[in-house]
Amino acid sequence: MKKILVVFLFLAGLSSKAQPVLKGGLGTFIQKNIVYPAFSLQNCIQGKINISFKVNLAGEVYTSKVSSGLGIDLDQEALRLIRLSSGQWQVPAQYDTTYVLIAPVNFTLSGGDCNLINATQKNKAIAAYKANEGLTDVITNFYRNKAQGNYNEADEGRIVALRQELGYDDAYLEKIIAQGQKKLKQKDKQGACEDFLFVKYMGSALADELLEKYCK
Repeated sequence: MKKILVVFLFLAGLSSKAQPVLKGGLGTFIQKNIVYPAFSLQNCIQGKINISFKVNLAGEVYTSKVSSGLGIDLDQEALRLIRLSSGQWQVPAQYDTTYVLIAPVNFTLSGGDCNLINATQKNKAIAAYKANEGLTDVITNFYRNKAQGNYNEADEGRIVALRQELGYDDAYLEKIIAQGQKKLKQKDKQGACEDFLFVKYMGSALADELLEKYCK
């Protein structure tokens, strides 16, 4: 069984006394709230993602972006975690809110077959993710248009074959739904609904009840 470890290091170029501090500690927050993304978990992809962000005097994250990452789903999870922390920062009264803070988040997996994955296999999986992004968009755009009644029925067979080729079967989509349900428990409705919509626009009805209940 794969075990998830997240090592967090906070750097801001400021003295520790001048830094904003997350209530309970950012490392603890990330360890508690991480939802290891399905593709990276399935392919044992690990790595460091740097998130740059700013906080205002109310402790809210008001700007954030991936400053360096792997170009895969780990990037978005690291970004989501920082955004999820918004409103929970304790900020010194005289703090300069124009400072850009950097959060390097190291995603690490242990156990299972992950110890057997080498750098070549990891890089191959990352390359496959990037290469397939455009094809994934072809599928989701087709089903978005279909939901609006604007599609060519003759194209659907090709889309279904492409979806199968990329591995978006029910087992994979169930993992995406499980991700979304974890995010709901964290009160991250936006993140959850994005996952449920992904399932819908893969031409699946598996998330329809969740979309109806939480995403209207």
